[in-house]
Amino acid sequence: MNPPLPSNASHEVDAIVFDLGNVLIRWDPRNLYRKIFGSDVAAMEQFLADVCNTEWNEQQDCGRPWKDAIDDAVARHPKHEANIRAYFERWSEMIPGDIAGTVDILKQLRSLDIRLLALTNWSAETFPIAQERFPFLGWFEGIVVSGRERMMKPDPAIFRLLIERHQLRPATTAFIDDSLRNVHAADHEGLLGIHFTSPDNLRTQLKALGVPLSEAA
Repeated sequence: MNPPLPSNASHEVDAIVFDLGNVLIRWDPRNLYRKIFGSDVAAMEQFLADVCNTEWNEQQDCGRPWKDAIDDAVARHPKHEANIRAYFERWSEMIPGDIAGTVDILKQLRSLDIRLLALTNWSAETFPIAQERFPFLGWFEGIVVSGRERMMKPDPAIFRLLIERHQLRPATTAFIDDSLRNVHAADHEGLLGIHFTSPDNLRTQLKALGVPLSEAA
């Protein structure tokens, strides 16, 4: 079943804002740490829960330098120093590739009279790695990167910054994110929030908003 469409759906969408991680680019630290921990899945999960966890990583997404993050984690968990340092030194191994179906949608949108932007929770220090690796990031009119702004979704301030910087009309701007809390935050700012679950569902929801996409190849 497709997720419900936004209740304030407009058929005059003139801008679409994409989240990047796990919408266009696959990201999971397990892609790296399965190599490090091998068959000891429990140890890997404990490390990602207790040492380099989501809360720790989000501070880099909010602008904390990686050097400070690593120093802090090593001071608290000295036995894990090598694995902590790998989080940054081998960060590129966490992103195995793009999500082809979403990239196909983005490619179609480029031919339409719709503005394309991105809003991502991402470290300012690692984002250039993604830019070099994924040419489609150059298709966006603008990308707001949380680590550069020192604020992150779902903070209302970063949505307001996006809207003001790019002179968006929230009522005619669709916002796509795999995180429901971010979608709800976007809805609160008047954007047309779409919860990303798969490229097929995204295509269905955009078409329901009046975006003239063709069927997937």
